[in-house]
Amino acid sequence: MELIKQNSHSKIIKSLIVIFLGSLILTISAKIKIPFYPVPMTMQTFVVLFLGISLGYKVALATIGLYLLEGILGLPVFSNSPERGIGLAYFTGPTMGYLIGFLFACFFASFIKNNDNYLVIFLKLILSVSTIYILGILWLGALIGWDKPIFELGVMPFLIAEIFKITLLTVVAKKILILRKFI
Repeated sequence: MELIKQNSHSKIIKSLIVIFLGSLILTISAKIKIPFYPVPMTMQTFVVLFLGISLGYKVALATIGLYLLEGILGLPVFSNSPERGIGLAYFTGPTMGYLIGFLFACFFASFIKNNDNYLVIFLKLILSVSTIYILGILWLGALIGWDKPIFELGVMPFLIAEIFKITLLTVVAKKILILRKFI
């Protein structure tokens, strides 16, 4: 019985460390801008999907949840913070729908299985990342008005970068799944 308690405690501690490190990696991925066309690219959505694939939905959702909480509490974890604000004011700004979409994207990405073929993995990743953009433009439209070119502002500039990241993840997804065994 004592051995079971020790194993349970060590698993919880290991999960907490992974959750903290995952939120740190997500923060770093939000801050690094890679020159790309037509707008600079961050690897943030790549990391969100990576977390879902590698950690499974429970730990991935906890990781994204911690990241969002850190940002809401005022830590400059979000892309373009602190330059464009911090805390709840930044969170409820134009990017809130996208940030909430991270939770759904990592959840859906966690359903990628080792026996999925590459086409299925690619389609699951498209579905996963689509939740980010659907929630993003829904919030953006509600915030700035539906008479604005919401799709052109909130999706179009990022499509080429997303296809690049999804293709890269599709190729390495089966290798990433190996990490789940250790978490």
